[in-house]
Amino acid sequence: MAKLYFRYGTMDSAKTMNLLAVAHNYRQQGKNVALLKPRLDDRFGGGVIASRSGLEKPVDLLLEDDSELDPPFFADLDCVLVDEAQFLSVKVIEQLRAITRTQNVPVICYGLRTDFRTRLFPGARRLFELADSIEEVKVTCQFCNRKAIFNMRIVDGQPTEDGAQIQLGANEAYAPTCHVCYVERLPGAIERAGHAEVET
Repeated sequence: MAKLYFRYGTMDSAKTMNLLAVAHNYRQQGKNVALLKPRLDDRFGGGVIASRSGLEKPVDLLLEDDSELDPPFFADLDCVLVDEAQFLSVKVIEQLRAITRTQNVPVICYGLRTDFRTRLFPGARRLFELADSIEEVKVTCQFCNRKAIFNMRIVDGQPTEDGAQIQLGANEAYAPTCHVCYVERLPGAIERAGHAEVET
């Protein structure tokens, strides 16, 4: 049976560039690849998967929270590549898991692990639960040389805990940070995020 992969990392860890490189390699070998992403990710245009490095490819399928994946779409594929997988619903993640079994095609999902408050995205949580292979795509903290593990939201040049969980943005809106730099700039944020989950 083919595998479900989750390759996660913070902002600026070149996840999308990695995805596009994998797609290029498959196609260079004459293999069929499908590129998928959530419809809500329209930062670079709804119909493309684009890296900040300037690379981009057309999307083959845009996904909604209630999307029903059609098995024949996946029948002749050698690989499925999914960008911004953290934004997918649990229902869609479970269907992607099923595709690896029913169509015997590997599915490689790329995305963030946690939001700017250090809480798991629902799609990422389900991928951690279901994936055969989990790999971290690493990058250093924007403020030091330690490994980045969090995504700090920036508004008017200042870190913040405010706002909705999903707010699209790039370098102007988020910074990859290590634990130390996150805590120094947002004292108490991790504890507050933990208490908020308990209260809900």
